[in-house]
Amino acid sequence: MTYDFSKLKANIKETEEWLARELSGVRTGRATPTLLDGVKPEAYGTRTPLRELASVSVEDARTLRIIPWDRGLLKTIEKGITDADLGIGVSADGEGLRVSFPELTSERRTQLSKIAGDKTEQAKVTLRGHRTEALKALEAAEEKGGMGEDDVVRLKAEIQKLVDAGNDALAEALERKESEIAQ
Repeated sequence: MTYDFSKLKANIKETEEWLARELSGVRTGRATPTLLDGVKPEAYGTRTPLRELASVSVEDARTLRIIPWDRGLLKTIEKGITDADLGIGVSADGEGLRVSFPELTSERRTQLSKIAGDKTEQAKVTLRGHRTEALKALEAAEEKGGMGEDDVVRLKAEIQKLVDAGNDALAEALERKESEIAQ
């Protein structure tokens, strides 16, 4: 009997994508617009993602330029960025905002590496949960009948191979992020 691994594969891919999004929000030595994805200023009576209120572009390696589509939101966006407590400087001029990223200290680099490690560990825990779900589904299929003991052992090994590959991808993502932080 064959076993359908598509749900497990989709869950593993979803976990890898989640970690990539989370790690993109961890600041490195370079300024990237994704660092502001979590900023949601209070605009028009609701918390709105910054990317829906303004254009964000990279001015240089340590500076982002934010130009709001509605100039009346300049102070609101500035307050939202300040309230996000990202450890960055914000200054307003006539047209928009400049967000300056200071040089990372070795202490801050250590903190960021720890944050990245924690997020990776959360992703690994999620993967273990997906493995448990898949093993339970396999056991349920075995109880229904139609599967031999050898098939079950082989399928469990296949599930573990998929989870191990997912863990390797998570470790690679963490390694890349840590090298970015160290630069």
